[in-house]
Amino acid sequence: MADCTHDCSTCASSCSTRSKSSFIKPPHEESHIRRVIAVASGKGGVGKSLVTSLLAVRAKAMGYRVGILDADVTGPSIPKAFGARARATGSEKAIYPVTTKSGIKLISMNSLLEHEDDPVVWRGSLIAGAALQFWTDVVWGDLDMLFIDMPPGTGDVPLTVFQSIPLSGAVIVTTPQELVEMIVKKAVNMANMMNVPILGFAENMSYFTCPDCGKRAEIFGESKVEALKATYGVPASARIPVSPALTELVSAGRVEEATTDELAAIFSEIERSREIEKW
Repeated sequence: MADCTHDCSTCASSCSTRSKSSFIKPPHEESHIRRVIAVASGKGGVGKSLVTSLLAVRAKAMGYRVGILDADVTGPSIPKAFGARARATGSEKAIYPVTTKSGIKLISMNSLLEHEDDPVVWRGSLIAGAALQFWTDVVWGDLDMLFIDMPPGTGDVPLTVFQSIPLSGAVIVTTPQELVEMIVKKAVNMANMMNVPILGFAENMSYFTCPDCGKRAEIFGESKVEALKATYGVPASARIPVSPALTELVSAGRVEEATTDELAAIFSEIERSREIEKW
């Protein structure tokens, strides 16, 4: 490229001179992680944190050792969903994650703040640096799967995560609305540019089942997840319904009690995804 600065850390282009592996950072020396899955979306408010939580809950229920890295530094919601109010501990050399009731390890900015409603008023580079420290400085121990709850969009933090953390794959979260479908394509294109395989599309708020007659209603529009799956050649998809019961569990910090059958196909692809390099 004629205008290339030769600083790949500030660029998302996939050119012939790019060396992605040169930016990959190892986890903490006391961390041994087999698979790392990013859960991403093109915009906020589509249920990305919900999908992250449900995938982690399913993995734990199936006997895997599981962690969640909440990379949404300015809008962390993972601790709330799990009712994890304890603060993370640490030393000059390491940070130790919080453990949920079922044994899922998690780290989030809210795990470090004195008050969970304290704002994080930082510029993009500091936010991206904090997200990366959750990978390099946290003692995760032995994990089979680490799920990364990404912030929305394709800005500093997603770019840092995709460039610096060895991802096994990504799950893209969407909803049925036409606007969201358009923005999802941006997340798909970013994953492709970074050579991160997309394992599945999870369509949240896909339908509502009437509690009286059992009929399904697509209240936010016709489902588009199968069309997206076919268009991009993605191996799996899921439709997550509008569920007052699920909303109540998440709001009460009891997401670990939720059922996760809708995500079975995507989870199967996660189990088959590539293991990351051993450090």
